Amino acid sequence: MIKLLTDNPLLLLFIVAAIGYPLGRIHIAGSSLGVSAVLFVGIAVGALDPRLQLPDIIYLLGLALFIYAIGLSSGRGFIASLKQKGLRDNLFIFAMLVVAMGLSLGVHVLFHMKSSLTTGMFAGALTNAPALAGVMETLRGTVTNKAAMDAMIAEFVGGFSIAYPVGVIGMILIIYTLERIWKIDYKAEAAGLREFGVGNQKIENRVVTVTRPEATVDQVILLFRKHRWKAVLGRMQRDGQTSVVQADTRFQLGDIVNLVGPSDELERMTEFIGEPSQEPIHLSRTEVDYRRVFVSNSAVAGRPINTLELPERFGAIITRVRRGDRDMVPNGATVLELGDRVRVLADRDRISQVSDFFGDSYKAVSEIDVLVFSLGLALGLLVGTIPIPLGHTTLKLGFAGGPLVVALFLGAMGRTGPFVWNMPYSANMFLRQFGMVLFLAGIGVRAGYPFISTFAQSGGLNAFYGGAIVTCVTAFLTLVIGYKLLKIPMGLLVGILAGLQTQPAILGYALKQTDNDLPNIGFATVYPVATVAKIILAQVVLSLLSR
Repeated sequence: MIKLLTDNPLLLLFIVAAIGYPLGRIHIAGSSLGVSAVLFVGIAVGALDPRLQLPDIIYLLGLALFIYAIGLSSGRGFIASLKQKGLRDNLFIFAMLVVAMGLSLGVHVLFHMKSSLTTGMFAGALTNAPALAGVMETLRGTVTNKAAMDAMIAEFVGGFSIAYPVGVIGMILIIYTLERIWKIDYKAEAAGLREFGVGNQKIENRVVTVTRPEATVDQVILLFRKHRWKAVLGRMQRDGQTSVVQADTRFQLGDIVNLVGPSDELERMTEFIGEPSQEPIHLSRTEVDYRRVFVSNSAVAGRPINTLELPERFGAIITRVRRGDRDMVPNGATVLELGDRVRVLADRDRISQVSDFFGDSYKAVSEIDVLVFSLGLALGLLVGTIPIPLGHTTLKLGFAGGPLVVALFLGAMGRTGPFVWNMPYSANMFLRQFGMVLFLAGIGVRAGYPFISTFAQSGGLNAFYGGAIVTCVTAFLTLVIGYKLLKIPMGLLVGILAGLQTQPAILGYALKQTDNDLPNIGFATVYPVATVAKIILAQVVLSLLSR
């Protein structure tokens, strides 16, 4: 069996995935590992025999696909987070990495570990492969005796291999423990964070009669600007005639208006406009009709709604946008994406024209524009190869950092001329999941045998204990300070913690727990800074301990 799996790496890959994925869906005490279980199955299988290995291209491809898809979907949320408290979050994460470095130095003294083993433990406890590569390059450039250099590299890699699985398991255990102690309600939390566009709003209809004179003074567009309503006006009935409310509409006393939005916004609007009405104008489709259509026209995707000129072209408005399983109340600045399902309202004889304008093709939104996807990912991989000088060494963003930086930029832009960078929601989700499975299976099998074998070496157990201390204390302090002192929402904070760890497995667990995109935003916000900081700090640790 071992020989069969050794000779057939693809068979090994999909056996690990087939065992790990269903295990991750088993709920224990209301929680599950999700796709992260693939990593632990990979470690267990890899520990059976040193010949059980998957080609590096498998986990590198998976990492690039996963990170690029995350970056595209998180681009606009990332920009929103920077406008909010992104600088604070990055400074906070840098400070926690310095704390992790201090803990590593303390463990070094406590367990009397070798400098190379401690440095490897530090990189492994924070699951940072670029730091591993950076320190190895430093050793090759500074240690002239080849035998001594090989011994130090072996110790360094050994410490990394032992601490790496602990760096994943420890973080997940701390998240699991604290979210239950604090009784976190991720769904309710996301509902109150509309600025990030992740809450699944419960959208309601309400019919109101205009009875207040102040509601008739200004045009509708001016009322929205003045009161900052986060809802939509749909139909209006005046003198028995039903029409679509437009930006230049001015209400008259006695008008009956249909409001669409979250209940709290509808309460505010009703209080200003008039009194609730029992007239069911929102159900009438005689003069004004509605249709739910797919955004499959690339000329529409990536553009804000107010640039589409729907009222001028068709006398139409959009009252709802559904992206994946999430409903949103649109405004003029809402950018539509391929695969969105929009509810449009227009005169009955023009509704087909509106449908054709958006495309309304399910087949089209189930496909990926291979040209655009390949161009974006190739650009990200190219950026990842650019060397950035850092003292005695150079930094490269690599297969993760390069695609992430480029994807965040492209995702925020939406489109460049004819190129629509964002993918349909279903395609993005598939690439995330598939990429994650490839990465976790590859890295798990790769780490399995070294994790077990290095326990037999001198200092292996100390590296295990030390890695556990560094990982768990850093995770605990990050969550406590972030949630209790800085008041960072837990859904965002667990993503930030995954970004501190630069670890997709932890992000996968966080996404499973929250069931929304807040962890993706937190992860993308701090990932670049955390990557660079850990590369530098790992070399600082080696330098301090080598004196």
